[in-house]
Amino acid sequence: MKRGTDARKRKSALRAPAEPFTVPAPSGARIRDRLRLSARDVEVLLIVGGHLGRHARADLAERVRIGIVPLRENRRADRKRALTRVSSSRWAGAITRASEDQYQLSLRCLLDERASLRRTILKISRRLAVPCGHRTGGVRGYSTQQERALKQRRLQVLTARLAELEQRIEAGRPAVVVGGRRLATVRHNLADTDLSESEWRKRWDAQRMFLTADGESGAPYGNYTITVDPADGAVALVLPEPLRHLANTPRGRYRISCAVSFNHRRDEWLDRVTANRAVRYDITYDAERGRWYLDASWSTASATLPTPAELAATGVRLLAVDLNADHLAACVIDAHGNPVGRPFTVPTHLIGTSSQRDGRLRAAITELINIAKANGCAGLAIEDLGFADARATGRETMGRGRRGKAFRRIVAGLPTARFRERLRGMAHHAGLVVVAVDPAYTSRWGAQHWKQPLQEQSKTTVVTGHHAAAVAIGRRALGHGTRRRPGVTAHDQRIVQRRATGQTVPRPRARGTASPPRTTGTPHQGIKTCRDRSDQLALFPVSQHRSGRQTAGPAGVPADLGRHR
Repeated sequence: MKRGTDARKRKSALRAPAEPFTVPAPSGARIRDRLRLSARDVEVLLIVGGHLGRHARADLAERVRIGIVPLRENRRADRKRALTRVSSSRWAGAITRASEDQYQLSLRCLLDERASLRRTILKISRRLAVPCGHRTGGVRGYSTQQERALKQRRLQVLTARLAELEQRIEAGRPAVVVGGRRLATVRHNLADTDLSESEWRKRWDAQRMFLTADGESGAPYGNYTITVDPADGAVALVLPEPLRHLANTPRGRYRISCAVSFNHRRDEWLDRVTANRAVRYDITYDAERGRWYLDASWSTASATLPTPAELAATGVRLLAVDLNADHLAACVIDAHGNPVGRPFTVPTHLIGTSSQRDGRLRAAITELINIAKANGCAGLAIEDLGFADARATGRETMGRGRRGKAFRRIVAGLPTARFRERLRGMAHHAGLVVVAVDPAYTSRWGAQHWKQPLQEQSKTTVVTGHHAAAVAIGRRALGHGTRRRPGVTAHDQRIVQRRATGQTVPRPRARGTASPPRTTGTPHQGIKTCRDRSDQLALFPVSQHRSGRQTAGPAGVPADLGRHR
């Protein structure tokens, strides 16, 4: 009796999954083209970027000293006035805007780190309150005294870090390393890298340059500070006041000898610059490759996307995708929640440098979009993965030993945020909608209810638990239950081989009524299973036995002679 009560408690403890939602479309666009500069151009850009970078770092330090204040009290006007004397009004506006954005981002990072530390401390404290080898209220104590002692020491370290973090948040002083903390750490460990001091200095100076010009509607070609002529692709920038002697064109401007074309999304860029709408430009230098780039970015109009309920009402298909460490498992789901065709596996192989990983991820998403279009899908369904709590608590929630370590390594390697952002932008440009669902129990219920039926439907494809999880994701995105309803699909060879599942919600019919006779071309009503729309023309029942033999009907007549061709 006690075992049954515990089982009922565990069953009632299952949390209700959140409602699916449509992932919003990207709110901006960014394109890039390479600048093939001359030696004189490189010299001028290094001087200008270094000059503006020094003043940008000084302004950021001043903003940090001001601390957490309302927006109207951050003294931006005074700081901009001081920067105008050493640059220009528009350069000063871009610098103060970037300083405010960097400060707010650093402050949000501090708040996220505090929340992570609090979750970890709470989890360890709960386990320390339980004796070793015991379980109280669903909380398991540590297995040995040695592990308990190590966790007590770990708790003290985390508590000290939290106290220091609280002081920094209260003072409003986040630590910001312009150029990157990782690159700054490399400077003290050059012996462990392949970099010389001069090579490191080149990368460090390239990261600390400031060559960003905010767009301005009504300005020539959408930007007065950095201007790109759409006719010939000529690039010119306004020089700061102390560097006007470097100008090679009138009004203190320097024209770069090369031109840009912006092949990707060129039509959108041309529409904006010809209408003098705001376009932001960033000039960056990749010291590792020795290449200069010009980035153009602008905001886009917010699009109204259909909700999951509206998608389900229109009877569209979705391509459900399950994200894994080394591949993407996908399956096409129709409007009734049934898997259609065979499942798909798209390898990712996210290894190598960051650019290689990003390129392989883009290639995998492109293949998903092609599969969705080939199967007539209106969008894609994914899990709303974050792993923020799991990564924060680590071993406390994701197991211990070899299996726990391997699982934590897999979770850390999943590109959840990068995959979501890349998929959102690429799917929107392809005309597809992305629906995110709660990931609760998709793998467990998918393997329990959909792996075997999906394997029976897909004879030539090896179905894994990830494909079954994709079916659960797609059904949840369309508003259907993840688990199969008992008794929907009868245990009959003809029905089981015909389809993996029945209709999710059959149409009710009053007792004593009969369906009207169907003819060829009459749509199926969804209340009984048939092989095709013309099965009423068959003289004898059609066998679904796929061994290649013809099953004889009554009086020795082959059963397939009456099929409509």
